[in-house]
Amino acid sequence: MKQPKTLAALILMAATLLSACGPSATPEPTPTPVDIPAIQTRAVGQFILGLTETAIANPSPTPTETPSPTATNTPATTGTGGIPTLSGGGNVQPTQSCYSMAFVSDVTIPDNTSIAPGQTFTKTWKVVNNGTCAWEVGFKFAFVGGDQMSGATVTLAEAVEANEQVELSVVFTAPTDKTGKMQSNWRMSTASGTFFGDEVYVIIEVGGSTLTPTATEDAAPSETPTPSETPSPTPTS
Repeated sequence: MKQPKTLAALILMAATLLSACGPSATPEPTPTPVDIPAIQTRAVGQFILGLTETAIANPSPTPTETPSPTATNTPATTGTGGIPTLSGGGNVQPTQSCYSMAFVSDVTIPDNTSIAPGQTFTKTWKVVNNGTCAWEVGFKFAFVGGDQMSGATVTLAEAVEANEQVELSVVFTAPTDKTGKMQSNWRMSTASGTFFGDEVYVIIEVGGSTLTPTATEDAAPSETPTPSETPSPTPTS
């Protein structure tokens, strides 16, 4: 009778243990360890990809080339008061066009006067300053062509105003080594040697008997019309 009682006790203990423990619990899954470097790399890649897509969708405008500055010429220096000045300073001198000279008449030695070889004679011309500027002291009446016959340059010792008439005289010597017609041409110039105005001349016949090598102002020169008070624009001698 003792054996069944023991078996019942064992069954009762097993049931008690089973009721106390309850159903078996499902074991929780082991968590996967987090790979932080991989996550950072993936995040940086996503950020860069986002910037690239934004740049493609909204391209920046291409900057235009800035033009190089154009060089500006420096204007020449000008004087005040409307009077131009040279770069070295000082007023510009009157232009050559304001100087002029016109032949009026032969005072002595009409054209083709006979002169003995070696004879000295004085030729005088009457001329007028028909320019707009005065002939200044130092202007020269000089030989420009033909036979000089020892004639020397005449330098003005006094100024000659515009529209003023003046007589210019040169001393000549007829050549001794040749005979025949001789001509000497003369003209007025500035002190620096710039010629202007009419060219006047003397013509003589060298050889034969000695004649008086002068003529009065009243004598009518050959091939030269009697000038009026207004000088002719074209010289005849």
